[in-house]
Order: sequence, then structure tokens, then C-alpha cells
Amino acid sequence: MNAATPTSDDTLARLADVIESRRGADPQRSYVARLFAKGGDAMLKKVGEEATEVVMAAKDGDGAKLTAEMADLWFHTMIVLAAHGLRPDDVLAELRRREGLSGLEEFAARRLHEREREESRDEPASSVYPAPSRACADAPQPPMAATTGPRAEPGEGAL
Repeated sequence: MNAATPTSDDTLARLADVIESRRGADPQRSYVARLFAKGGDAMLKKVGEEATEVVMAAKDGDGAKLTAEMADLWFHTMIVLAAHGLRPDDVLAELRRREGLSGLEEFAARRLHEREREESRDEPASSVYPAPSRACADAPQPPMAATTGPRAEPGEGAL
């Protein structure tokens, strides 16, 4: 690649700089400032709308429309990133971390990490919680739920 040819990383970094520079601007003169003024819910609603438009464009099979809608989605997700103090480099670093992992391996590692985190939250501190009495230990327990919430499909989040 020619040194004068910008990379996608450069383009995303420059766009993030523009978003940051307009964050505190006059909401009457800047769309970005208007979204920040409206708050997180308005930003997230816009991401949802743009994601829906991406799906519709993909189903239509129109490459030019899909590209335009994807650009809108990326732009609005970058606004959400900025609202959380993050930049495209953070996402790119995560993608690089996942690069070369099989989707199933990445999914299994993520599930294990989530399970370990849940177990560490569920463990009572012995000095705070007394041991259960024999009566409590012998009491019938409700069945465990098969799942604890929505699950990601295997391979989601991996390259």
C-alpha cells in the first residue's frame, strides 16, 4: 500500500476526531452535538434504526445501498463509542485479538469467562453470611433454569 493511501484505521480515527470535536458544539448547528444533547437513549435508538436499515438493504441485495446504510450504522456506533469514552482503536484491538481464533473456540472461551465471573459474584463471603442450617440444606430446592438469559450463537464475536 502506498504511504499516501489512507487506511481504514486512519479514516475511522479521523472520523472519531470529528465526532469528538463536535460533541460540545451547538446542537442547532451540529447533528453530532444534537445526538449528544438528546442523550444515550436517542443515540441507541438511532443505532437500532440504522441496523434495521442495514438488514433491509442486505435482504434487497443492493450493494450500493448496503454500503451506504452500513456507513450510517458505523457512524452512529462511533457516536455511542465516544459517549462511553471509547474510540475505533478499542474495537480494532478487540478484532485483532480475535483474529485467528475459531469462532467456536472464541465462543467457548467467552462462555467460560462469563461463568467464572458469575461464580465469583455468587460466592458469599464466609464472614458475612452464616452457613445454612441443616433445615435449609434439607429443604426442597426449586429446579435450576436451563438458561440464565439470552445466549449468543456459537461463533458470534469471532472472525
